[in-house]
Amino acid sequence: MPARRHGLDELDLRLLRLLAERPRAGLLEIARLLGVARGTVQARLDRLTADGVVTGFGPALSPAALGYPVQAFTTLEVEQAARAHISEALHAMPELLEAHIVTGPGDVWCRIAGRDNEHVQQVIDGMLAIPGVRRSTTVITLSTVVPHRVHPLAAHRFPGNSVR
Repeated sequence: MPARRHGLDELDLRLLRLLAERPRAGLLEIARLLGVARGTVQARLDRLTADGVVTGFGPALSPAALGYPVQAFTTLEVEQAARAHISEALHAMPELLEAHIVTGPGDVWCRIAGRDNEHVQQVIDGMLAIPGVRRSTTVITLSTVVPHRVHPLAAHRFPGNSVR
């Protein structure tokens, strides 16, 4: 097995940027745009996937376009011994977009989506009904200033590269 290469180079970052900008482009088109062989693109993509840098190829979906325009962040205070059960119950909730166990105030931070404020309340009520969840604190999202992103982090982590 070849040694695992650490870090990204300029071509990796250009490839990742291009995949983000043109997710439906084929490998041949990507290779042409990058000025490299198709096999090079395939090998780079295989390595980035095997190294865990690329974690998926599915389309990014819009909760709002799916009929869930209201987003909220909910902090749950939980009984620590019930975390596994709570995680399983949260995973079964389709309105839960993501959840993280955190340090500091609260125990689990969740991002949820709802059809309207009343639906968000129903989702929170469902969370509070999970055995081991003690209380919640919620804030409603008014607008998104910076959407979820990782590409600037990759470029920052490997500063010798020109990709922003």
